[in-house]
Amino acid sequence: MSTITIQKVNFKVFRFNNIDDYLPYYESYTLDVTSEDVVLDILNKIKWEHDGSFSYRRSCRHGICGACAIKVNGRSTLACKESMSTMIEYFGTDLTIEPLSTKRAIKDLIIDKSDFWEKHESVKPYVNAKIDETPSCENLISPEDADALNEADLCIQCGSCHYACPVTEINDDFFGPAAFVSAYRFEADVRDEDSDRLIAVNDEKQGVWDCVKCFECAEVCPKDINPIEKITSLHQMAFQRGVAKNNVATRHAVGFKDSIVRNGVLDEGGLVLYSEGPSIIKHIPVALKMFKHGKIVPPWAIVKSDNIGEIKILAQSSSTAKF
Repeated sequence: MSTITIQKVNFKVFRFNNIDDYLPYYESYTLDVTSEDVVLDILNKIKWEHDGSFSYRRSCRHGICGACAIKVNGRSTLACKESMSTMIEYFGTDLTIEPLSTKRAIKDLIIDKSDFWEKHESVKPYVNAKIDETPSCENLISPEDADALNEADLCIQCGSCHYACPVTEINDDFFGPAAFVSAYRFEADVRDEDSDRLIAVNDEKQGVWDCVKCFECAEVCPKDINPIEKITSLHQMAFQRGVAKNNVATRHAVGFKDSIVRNGVLDEGGLVLYSEGPSIIKHIPVALKMFKHGKIVPPWAIVKSDNIGEIKILAQSSSTAKF
């Protein structure tokens, strides 16, 4: 039988009311936390025992609706799913509780998620196909075709990945990880016939090529969907279906693969030259510093991998897209 432990934890909680407050502020609380508590229990304690005006969203308490998504010490999480013991293990006994996006706060931990839903709607999150309106049987797909969705249909639209994404924070046009997961889910559906969705998610500034591969979305997803994996698949689809545009991002992908196949290692200087062409001149100051520290070397000085033959076979078998 496990023993329930209790310890004191200091909480700094984001407070803001967009009707009355000019600027947000933080309230401090010191609470007894048990080893059985989840973050939502702490939010409830603050509201029920300290300040009834404290506001946050909650609903299912089973990690399936996403309503209670917040940030603890900058880490996006579902309050009803995250154990306080885990939070204390990660961050210690001084914890800061904030909404997913402080600049979108309406009332304490409640935010305006209209940008999230607008991005979601922009990728046409539905099967677009000509169907028989009076079918005589079900529209069945094979188990293999269902597996191709790669659990993207498990997304609960909580927004954790969207508001953890650094690109979303600075680029208002960027669709964001959750929208890309939804786009992948329907692009991978054999019943879908939409020809514009993949083009839209490949456009510069708003599309998948602006993803910086920080993996924050994969780290915070409460359903372990791994949005970065779906973004990579959308990259592949763009080449496979011939909608990839000739720009810095796509040339970077092509140059990366070619460098690995040619040398077994990455030629970073050559990759930038291939990707950016004549505009590489703007990178000369950085290139000189990289050269000084051995980060880049001349093409003739690149030491090829001893396993170049095996690497070529692996690259050929893992990349089915025609670049």
